[in-house]
Amino acid sequence: MIQKIKKIKLKKVVLHSFLLLLLFFAGIIVFMNVAPAFGGDPTSEQKEAYQQLSNYADGHFVNELPTSVFVDSPDTSSNDSSGSEVVNRDPANPIPVSAIDWNQVNSKNDSLTWLGHSAYLLSIDDNKILLDPMLSPVASPVSFVGINRYEYTEDIMMNIIDEMPPIDAVLITHDHYDHMDYQSIVKLNSKVSHFFVPLGCGAHLIRWGIPEEKITELNWWEEAEYQGLTVALTPSRHGSGRDLFSIDTTLWGGWVILGSKNRVYTSGDGGYGPHFEEIGNKYGPFDITLMEGAQYDRRWSEIHMVPEQAVQAHLDVKGETMMLMHWGAFTLANHAWNEPIERAIEEANKKKVDIIAPMIGETVLLDSEMETSPASWWDF
Repeated sequence: MIQKIKKIKLKKVVLHSFLLLLLFFAGIIVFMNVAPAFGGDPTSEQKEAYQQLSNYADGHFVNELPTSVFVDSPDTSSNDSSGSEVVNRDPANPIPVSAIDWNQVNSKNDSLTWLGHSAYLLSIDDNKILLDPMLSPVASPVSFVGINRYEYTEDIMMNIIDEMPPIDAVLITHDHYDHMDYQSIVKLNSKVSHFFVPLGCGAHLIRWGIPEEKITELNWWEEAEYQGLTVALTPSRHGSGRDLFSIDTTLWGGWVILGSKNRVYTSGDGGYGPHFEEIGNKYGPFDITLMEGAQYDRRWSEIHMVPEQAVQAHLDVKGETMMLMHWGAFTLANHAWNEPIERAIEEANKKKVDIIAPMIGETVLLDSEMETSPASWWDF
């Protein structure tokens, strides 16, 4: 009798636990459907059209080369992050930044202003172009949980969108939270004339209130002419997704921006591969390249480059001057926050590559010798 009662109690505990688990996951799904930051889904008509593409299979976009998000590598000789305890993963103090010179930004000169991580304000042929405008204090779908932006010596991010001039176009490389930020996009809506995104990413923008006529979606190697510029989406070796149910349902890539005087390339996130040489052969040379080469770890070596690979990729695309991106704002990997730029400069010197490392907020003129100061501002 006692044994029977125990079995009944055990069954009740298991049943209650199962029901609680179901409620928990149901709550998550409801929250994701209600919270706009998670974005939208491509329409059934879009998905049907994607079936005809060579880079889409079984409901997901695919890389040109077989690519794993996580690589189980026992190789401890690799010079990327190993998972051991790292000193200085976050800056010990607010990092020095430059107050943005809006007069210089608003001049007729072609220029580039780094806004931290992979976000840039590009002035080219009198167009203002924003690249991956992650301008919020937290990289996350919700403000109360996520990776916090570093503290800066000047609070240049507080009113940055209000201070910006009208933006002709926003170019987004993929829909991960540290590149396609809901809060930033909503604030930018009234200030931006047009959005260029990879296939499928328009669904996020539409859910966030961006009119469909302001959105252009492109596949790899597709081009668009816009206000005298040529913009083209190029392949990268990465992935996409804003939740567990939308992995690789939208495309990812890099951007080529061709003006009358300057040719610009931003790699987007991604691992090293032969696509860089293809991009160089089709669109190079580039006056400046913005190369991803931070937030690396051997466990995701196929979808992120280490700094040395970023330098080689710059050479592959036939770049003249290189700038390292994907650092200076968030700690997303297990290496010192300033290690990527140190390694990139060392490799660039070995290979005689012209590399610049401006402060966040500093404007670099593209029509002159590209030099930045002060040197090694990250050593403080």
